Amino acid sequence: MDAARQKQLIAGVANAIVSHAGELTALDQAIGDGDHGVNMKRGFEAVLADADRLAAKPLPEMLKGLGMHLVMKVGGASGPLFGTLFIALAKEIPADPTLGEVAHALGQAIEAVKARGKSAVGQKTMLDVLDPVLAELAGADRLDLAARLKARAAAAARATVPMKAIRGRASYLGDRSIGHMDPGGRSVWLIVDAVCDTLASPAQERS
Repeated sequence: MDAARQKQLIAGVANAIVSHAGELTALDQAIGDGDHGVNMKRGFEAVLADADRLAAKPLPEMLKGLGMHLVMKVGGASGPLFGTLFIALAKEIPADPTLGEVAHALGQAIEAVKARGKSAVGQKTMLDVLDPVLAELAGADRLDLAARLKARAAAAARATVPMKAIRGRASYLGDRSIGHMDPGGRSVWLIVDAVCDTLASPAQERS
């Protein structure tokens, strides 16, 4: 991807989070500290403000820079976890990756998130959306992949609703965490949608 395309991708992901900050806050108010949306918005607004500089870098450096903004600007547990996701992805992904290389890099990034959060799939966290998305991406079928990734992310996020939280702030609620979508999972869903929509759209002309 050239700088224009990378800026399009950055803007798509960041705007998706910023525009849904109220929804993310409401989800977190139900089972967490209530600050997930506000914190994520602050982090991605910093990403937007630095979009030109980030987009001019090779893909791995762009992802690392994005992740560093999230670590520094997003409070609570979300900053380290989402920051780790992007920083770990940057360490593994080449500048011009194949789909297989993207899947490998995402798998390594997910392992880094597991280690950072001391968490696993099935505990009502962002991992419960990341892992199914990886499974879809790593599959052999490439037909309508973007649409299937979006559908898988949506289904996985909705599947967190009946789950009982085992890790994170929501775990303090025990059975009361059941019946609410995980805010981190919803954020991953938004990011997956934005990436798929941006990459499926025509590249914008350089101004």
